[in-house]
Amino acid sequence: MKITRCKLNRKIQIRLLEFFIAEVTARTAANLLGIQPNSAALFYRKIRQIIMFHLDQDAIEVFQGQIELDESYFGGVRKGKRGRGAAGKVIVFGLLKRNGKVYTVIVPDTKSSTLMPVISNKITPDSVVYTDHWHSYNALDVAGFSHYRINHSSNFADGQNHIN
Repeated sequence: MKITRCKLNRKIQIRLLEFFIAEVTARTAANLLGIQPNSAALFYRKIRQIIMFHLDQDAIEVFQGQIELDESYFGGVRKGKRGRGAAGKVIVFGLLKRNGKVYTVIVPDTKSSTLMPVISNKITPDSVVYTDHWHSYNALDVAGFSHYRINHSSNFADGQNHIN
């Protein structure tokens, strides 16, 4: 996969790619290069799509062994509720093979019915799965996985990492 239909000249594209790698925002990169901010934002989006395409190609691999599962919320600071249930946040569910690869996927919610198909497709049933105490992970116990819960609030307060 490559960037197609881009009206920016090659030199600007290379500079934008350098700014993307250096974690410069699209707006700042546009100001530095003298182009429209929307053009830089579109180019950044295309770069992210290419990255996602290549990561999806690698994601065919099934995880086995010791796997950690967790979800996280991404998005800017907004007024109102914080954490779970905050409006306008993107929910990302991730699987981490200890000392190995990471697989992430954007999910619409953290319900068990949403997470279990991802887990079933990516993890072998004989794997050991570590999660927090979120109620959606209760389905792992009946799905045949060896499931352990980690209590973050008590374990990280004293600097220890105990498994419950």
